Amino acid sequence: MASGLADEIDVLVKARRSLAGDYVPSDGEEYMNAEQLDYFRRLLQQWKKLILSAAADTLSQLQEGPLREPDLNDRASSETDWGIELRTRDRQRKLISKIDSALRRIEEGEYGYCEVTGEPIGLGRLIARPIATMTVEAQEAHERRERVSRDD
Repeated sequence: MASGLADEIDVLVKARRSLAGDYVPSDGEEYMNAEQLDYFRRLLQQWKKLILSAAADTLSQLQEGPLREPDLNDRASSETDWGIELRTRDRQRKLISKIDSALRRIEEGEYGYCEVTGEPIGLGRLIARPIATMTVEAQEAHERRERVSRDD
């Protein structure tokens, strides 16, 4: 699981690097102004593009043919690697729906605001996790409720 999250972060870092210009949203400007919204829109679109590109690469490698490792240990290792790769791609497929949801919130003027409290999520959290839908406090409360209901 940590590997999947690391891959997700790596792709997000690549998306940030690929954005042209030196602009990075800052607290010194009006929250969710047009320039910030444009930055997050472009970041989300680039993130999605990189995920889809990686998925296409995986698919083409899978179509090249089955594993033909003569040694059973090598074959088991290769199959394990493919299993991890496929789980990563499945995780990223789910991430794409969250990215699409964030892009939709930008278009509807709801991006950057907590879906629970309506308060600003904060630039720091959005830069770290552009698909965030809740403030840190609301997210923590949500996770506590999940933990309590799971323990029952």
